[in-house]
Amino acid sequence: MRILSWNINGVRTLPQYHPWNTFKSFQDILLHLKADIICFQEMKTSRSGLDRNIAVPDLFDAFFSFPTNKGGYSGVAVYTDTRTVTPLKAEEGLSGTLQPRPPLALDERISRSYPHAPEMEMMPDELANTPSDLISLDAEGRALVLDFSLFVLINVYCPNETSDARLSFKMNYHFMLQERVNKLINEGREVIVVGDVNICATPLDHCDGHLASNAATFHDHPARAWFRNWLTPNGCMTDAVRTFWPGRKGMYTCWNTKISARETNYGTRVDYILVTPGMLPWIKHGDIHPSLKGSDHCPIFIDLHDEIVTSTGKTLTLREAMPVDGKKIEPPRLAARRWEEFSGKQTLLSSFFAKGGMVTVPGNDSQPLASPRLSPPQAPAVSSALLSRIPDVILTDPAQDTDLPDASEPCPFLTTSNSKSSASSDRIDQEQKPIMRPSVARKRKAAADPPLAVMSKANKIQKKGFAGQSTLAAFFAQAPSQSQTSDVADDPPTSEVDPSDCLQVNADYQLALRLSASQDLDTLSQSSLSSTPTPSSGSKAAWSQLMAPVQPPQCVVHGEATKEYTVNKPGPNKGKTFFICSRPVGPGYDKGKGERLREEVDHKYRCNFFKWSAEARREALQAGAKPPPKRQ
Repeated sequence: MRILSWNINGVRTLPQYHPWNTFKSFQDILLHLKADIICFQEMKTSRSGLDRNIAVPDLFDAFFSFPTNKGGYSGVAVYTDTRTVTPLKAEEGLSGTLQPRPPLALDERISRSYPHAPEMEMMPDELANTPSDLISLDAEGRALVLDFSLFVLINVYCPNETSDARLSFKMNYHFMLQERVNKLINEGREVIVVGDVNICATPLDHCDGHLASNAATFHDHPARAWFRNWLTPNGCMTDAVRTFWPGRKGMYTCWNTKISARETNYGTRVDYILVTPGMLPWIKHGDIHPSLKGSDHCPIFIDLHDEIVTSTGKTLTLREAMPVDGKKIEPPRLAARRWEEFSGKQTLLSSFFAKGGMVTVPGNDSQPLASPRLSPPQAPAVSSALLSRIPDVILTDPAQDTDLPDASEPCPFLTTSNSKSSASSDRIDQEQKPIMRPSVARKRKAAADPPLAVMSKANKIQKKGFAGQSTLAAFFAQAPSQSQTSDVADDPPTSEVDPSDCLQVNADYQLALRLSASQDLDTLSQSSLSSTPTPSSGSKAAWSQLMAPVQPPQCVVHGEATKEYTVNKPGPNKGKTFFICSRPVGPGYDKGKGERLREEVDHKYRCNFFKWSAEARREALQAGAKPPPKRQ
């Protein structure tokens, strides 16, 4: 039997990486891990956002703990293969205060007693206050407890020290975990604690632990001091994986992906499988899976013997000690398949929109209706009979004058071939097309007979293949008669025209002709002076130089081109770009004089070069935008 633990850093992000993106379902991912008990940390989801594919895979029972307040944060899960093992009991949290509805009965509980805040030594916060209860510590969805008869499994995701104010919360959570284990031991139970503890146990578990400056003060941190006292030989818990690799270096389980630390194995070991002494004879092997990608952590696992021989010579089998080998028993009430939304007792909203679903009309059982589904919007259908009743629009001009119209002459007007249009046809016209204003129609008529110079210029532009309106005169070019007629025929009927609109159109048309003529003169004058240099060429070069991408500067130590990054952290510098050394990080890389002793710096890794991109651009402009010298 194999027990596996993995901080997956989000259940939705895991299937985005290879090889997990090649699987069709989440159950295929679980099967690929080849473990009987799979413990995940940092699920980063909620019960309402949990997909059925993740909650109730066919071959596994799933157990979850979610934060009570923060959605998409923290969260742990345990999957048990129903073909090999089924837990007897399951609880959420460590304090016993997190209860399902209805609460667990006494025979459903794993322990007879639970941690109690007044009985524990707690660390005060910055205001010198200590928590009076454990509800807040247990409200972030960080622990699941399952009873497998042979042992009690605790899947835990311990808090990280993101700030000084968070230190007391982190330490008090460790104290609660230790108290829960102690109470189980006092009840005669064997315990296995798996998960992300967020602590390095020894200097061997840290990428910079070998440096003299770190090794001397490594256990000064209160969390490391607590963990050291909890592990053997000082405490009751044994680091199961380290027992098989006591002197192995670089056995890290977590890397900082923001600085590409996994490439050089510049990481830490913060994921553990801890066991009480009675479980040590059952453990066959333990190791890590550093080759499995998909998270900033890697999986860890232990294998259990199928049978052992006690010191008295008695043979014990795993099959007798645990409910294994497919013994069909009902999973605990905390299992996801027993939730109302997944047990068939509660109708989901999505079922009403399922394909092929039917809804029966009340009081008429013989006429089922399809389930309500939203259909894409469709254009209103108009029959040919109604289309025939839509009047055609004809633009007429009694004068038929090709000269420029005078403002004193009567302006063109719109008439319809059928003045007796019904109200229904008017409604159809309004739905299908927007009504054109009369002034727009006048402009189309006025553009029917433009001067010869304007028409010839538009023809030249059309022959050159220019798209769009390249000049003002092109707007008044004569359009083909067929298209002109079709455009007018599609317009809705209009029966009244304001004479003042016609006068305004004629005045606008005359102004446009004068502007187009002046534009032609400007074009001729510019073409005659094209041989002489213009100041615009210099400004174009200046703008090109200003907007050119910044050449990456070279770092001082290695003389290599640097790499540009962007600040994503909220603050005044968010969005700004900067350059740092392009070499990867590694043990002893230069963090700066304040972070790393000069004698401990290893120059084969990243140096401490830093420069803002704005500063690099300013230096490049001052130097005449010369490219950086090539490295000899």
